[in-house]
Amino acid sequence: MTIGKGKRPRDPNQLAKWIVDRSTGQIPEEPKAAPPTDLSAYMAAMGRKGGQIGGKRRLKTMTKEQRRKVAAKAAKTRWAKHVKK
Repeated sequence: MTIGKGKRPRDPNQLAKWIVDRSTGQIPEEPKAAPPTDLSAYMAAMGRKGGQIGGKRRLKTMTKEQRRKVAAKAAKTRWAKHVKK
């Protein structure tokens, strides 16, 4: 009854059943993913994880003026893609 990538159910009754099933061994535990053997693939995965966190943290530390400049640059880049030749 888990949803997605092994997440626990939100419904309290389903959660209780899931906990009992896991503790009695009726549902096998999901094996943890081993890191890739290729070092560059492993480092790329770590970078993606940091990038997901970094953008949110970056916005918290930027001033209002810095955020405005970044947003204006992004909008200009988006509109530049749609220019007809």
